Amino acid sequence: MILPDGDCSMQLRSYQQAAVEAVIEQFEEVGSTLIVLPTGCGKTIVFSHVAERMRNRGRVMVLAHREELIWQAADKLERVTGAAPDIEMAEHQAGDSWFGRGADVVVSSIQTQNAGRNGTRMERFPPSEFGLLIVDEAHHVTASSYRKVIAHYRKNASLKVLGVTATPDRHDEQALGQIFETVAFDYELPDAIRDGWLTPIQQHAVHVDGLDYSAIRTTAGDLNGADLARVMEYEDNLHRIADPTFRIAAGRRTLVFAASLAHAERLTEIFNRHQPGCARWVHGGTPKEERRQIVRDYSAGIFQILVNVGVATEGFDSPGIEVVAIGRPTKSRSLYAQMVGRGTRPLPGLVDGEPNADERRLCIASSRKPQLEVLDFVGNSGKHKLVSTVDILGGNRDEAVVARARAAVESAGRQGLPADAAEELDRAEREIAEEAERARRKNLRARANYSTTQVDPFDVLQVQPWRERGWDKGKEPSEKMRAFLERQGIAPDGLSFRACRQLIQEIIERRAQSKATFKQARVLRRFGYPTDMSFDEARRTIDAIAAAGWRRPESGGVAATACAAGTGETA
Repeated sequence: MILPDGDCSMQLRSYQQAAVEAVIEQFEEVGSTLIVLPTGCGKTIVFSHVAERMRNRGRVMVLAHREELIWQAADKLERVTGAAPDIEMAEHQAGDSWFGRGADVVVSSIQTQNAGRNGTRMERFPPSEFGLLIVDEAHHVTASSYRKVIAHYRKNASLKVLGVTATPDRHDEQALGQIFETVAFDYELPDAIRDGWLTPIQQHAVHVDGLDYSAIRTTAGDLNGADLARVMEYEDNLHRIADPTFRIAAGRRTLVFAASLAHAERLTEIFNRHQPGCARWVHGGTPKEERRQIVRDYSAGIFQILVNVGVATEGFDSPGIEVVAIGRPTKSRSLYAQMVGRGTRPLPGLVDGEPNADERRLCIASSRKPQLEVLDFVGNSGKHKLVSTVDILGGNRDEAVVARARAAVESAGRQGLPADAAEELDRAEREIAEEAERARRKNLRARANYSTTQVDPFDVLQVQPWRERGWDKGKEPSEKMRAFLERQGIAPDGLSFRACRQLIQEIIERRAQSKATFKQARVLRRFGYPTDMSFDEARRTIDAIAAAGWRRPESGGVAATACAAGTGETA
């Protein structure tokens, strides 16, 4: 088992508590639901608390697919529930069998559930005894092995199914929506960074002359492993990746993802030429005790660079990591998110005692790890669309925004400079919104005839619509959502479930910040005023407009001043 170098508190953070409550609420109406939480945000703690809350419904089965995740889940579940769960994995057998019932909670590997003659090991567990099935790393549920196990436990019609995942691939979203009826809680990487729970990310696009991915085949949606290994093991490419990594890392604790055993071994050799003893490497075949010792030494700072092949994507926690080098490029958003997520945790004990986001962000900024630096090695990708930090930070953003931000990051990289991917996304979104606003004004012939009955609520609030997530496609907004929007003055007809959800969240956030209501914003927008002013300022501005006969005041006063500030026109 790979051990973390910092313990997690069992005290629920605000978003974790919200996630637990959202799941319990969803289970009153549906049989299955999904939680999206980024790596480092305590998904195991969250589902452990859900398990504790639902033990009165029957036994709980937790499924995972790696040994490290099995033992981590068992540890957290015991600490939350106060009782040791049974383990069903390989030679470990849960107390539950044909000979008698065991612990209330069972943690099992998906491989073990499918083991036995014709996959019968799962038959040891009567579905009627289980009230809750939890699927860790739920983006794997599209595989037939998971579908088979889920179908077995769903023979109990009253079973509830909870999936937990970090950022999934976009093409996986629709498949997840076929298995999980709702998404109870969606808290993603940008949210966690904004709220001061994870470190900001600085991306460094390192352009490598001669690095060519274009001839690599695609297998199962990602770069073919053998083809990729041949490219990355090429002698010149080894040095072109190792040398800038060593130089940019500059002594900071670094985790490198390699494409193959030979790639990892050669990279480690080159790093150690730069500084003897600075690097070691691990892979799936490294003996368990040796791997544990290497990870302990790495977490203790005994050596600087850990090169790994496929063992540090899940179940590996070392908050001291300051640099992640993606020496194994990918087309998979979920895999990339797992790799980057190894380094987004702040230093142990840094943020949990802080009551608000501003103070948490300040603590991170003032620490010896103010950010995570991610190194991407850019070459000729040809037809492949390789994932970068911009993609995982831009999950809700429109493709045009992500594409513009990606171009800006790569442009900085060509100049040898790092870039703040989140800032580039914000800048791209602002630029695209400004371009759309200029086009709107150009086409607006008569402001006085501006329609207030057919109003685009996103235009009124001046926010960009979220990208439609696959699991939400075709879903209708609930009557409760429709009623909420109607009370705010928004006609929900024609709005998708995702759009309604975003508008509700925006209105709630505006209310918490004492900003103008939607009804106020609609009037402000009609007369060309900024809509992000405070409630009181909006009230005074609208009063001034009304006093002027429902025309924009020509000079002086609150409304004229606001108009000048918001439109760039002379009041």
